[in-house]
Amino acid sequence: MAEGTKLKPMKKGRIGLYTIGLSTYWEQFPGLRERIIGYGEFLKEKMALRGEVFYYGLVDSEEEGRRAGEWFQAQNVDLIFCHAGTYSTSSAVLPVHQICHAPVVVLNLQPAARINYEQTTTGEWLAHCGACPVPEIANAFSRADISFRVINGLLGLDQTPAISLANEVTKDRPEAIRAWKSIEEWIQAASVRRTLRHSRFGFLGNTYSGMLDMYSDFTMIQAQTGLHVEVLEMCDVDRMLREVTETQVREKMAEIEEMFAISGDSPADPIAKKPTAEQLEWACRVAAAQEKLVLHYDLDALTYYYHGAPGNPYEKLQAGFIVGHSLLTAKGIPCAGEGDLKTAVAMKICDILGIGGSYSEIVVVDYEDETILLGHDGPFHIAIAEGKPILRGMGLYHGKQGTGVSVEAKVKSGPVTTVNLTQTGDGRLKLILGEGVSTDGPTMKIGNTQTPIKFREHPDDYMDKWFREAPTHHCALAVGHHARQLQKVAEVMEIRQVTL
Repeated sequence: MAEGTKLKPMKKGRIGLYTIGLSTYWEQFPGLRERIIGYGEFLKEKMALRGEVFYYGLVDSEEEGRRAGEWFQAQNVDLIFCHAGTYSTSSAVLPVHQICHAPVVVLNLQPAARINYEQTTTGEWLAHCGACPVPEIANAFSRADISFRVINGLLGLDQTPAISLANEVTKDRPEAIRAWKSIEEWIQAASVRRTLRHSRFGFLGNTYSGMLDMYSDFTMIQAQTGLHVEVLEMCDVDRMLREVTETQVREKMAEIEEMFAISGDSPADPIAKKPTAEQLEWACRVAAAQEKLVLHYDLDALTYYYHGAPGNPYEKLQAGFIVGHSLLTAKGIPCAGEGDLKTAVAMKICDILGIGGSYSEIVVVDYEDETILLGHDGPFHIAIAEGKPILRGMGLYHGKQGTGVSVEAKVKSGPVTTVNLTQTGDGRLKLILGEGVSTDGPTMKIGNTQTPIKFREHPDDYMDKWFREAPTHHCALAVGHHARQLQKVAEVMEIRQVTL
């Protein structure tokens, strides 16, 4: 999904970084101080490709640690990397994180895969002993009740510093590649945290009556994610609809014709027909109004549901929602139906990470193929579709009022991740993650999205584990296997997670 197609760009995480050492060493071993600071500068430059990096420099005493903590606090960082450049006492590190409470990751990244045993001096060895203080730091963090993670591996330099006696070109070593993948995942997790904390989620209408799993306290959502919920009414959409021009309708029609295939009548379901010209025109007009609504209220995501009396003008308005909300989802404004705010958050997390996130629920189990079909009656994330999604005219929306145009599609074949954001009995958010494979198995032609997914276990065994975690009945469906990345998101956001 191209960044340029998004209505609003995501925010980069603000990343704190500092290098540690022992002040006593600097006079004893000339060049060591500058050498490990150089390693820190390398980390800063490479991290800056993903996030907004604030490099403090060297922390080599408890006084410097306090100054660094105050500085990071002033920069409002989302995450701090502590780079173990050489040995340091833990008393220099702990004050940083007692003052600034951003999540911390310790980097134990050795410059060379192997030291030069025959020629190495004490000063040379000290430039490679970043692992030495990590157990001490871990002990201090644990006793101070500070959560932390450690990334072990190689630094990944592409050239050896002149001062070095070893070969420090390690960028292609698996230990460097693995370490940098983890670093990038942490930076992406910080970007999710920052973007959500600056996000505005529209809540249009109500939650579908009786769906108890989806009810949430807006204050609780803001308290745990930082996002603002903007409560909207159908009259807000209606006001935007009155401002739609014929030119804007034609532009939406061109957009729809480019992104969708227009179906004929379903060969199976009598309520799924070829969309009429009137239905398509109305879907385009409503889609233009929906985009106006998003821009007017500066929204980053939207959840919606309207249950109206038959014949109410708003019934016709909401009947045109699915196509426009699918277009918005593809442009970085995830839209979740039935008033499911938590799934809108899950979809937004996926969108920030660039992995899609389509609105889904369990459709049916195929015991012959041992797959579980996930999908919904809309909206759909067009950017992760297998081929062109199909538009079908619906004689009715099952369980809802009205008629209109719906989307029939599946997510691309290949690895997928289910991302379910639920709420526990004590009012805490919890992320439930699952990895599977989207297959090319058969789907129904009923105007709904459907993706057959094969998980590692038999469907019955998998569902037994899944349901035991008390999920909501909706989830976001992302392309690729991203459980490790999403685990880091949960940790940075300080919400619980379980991976099935």
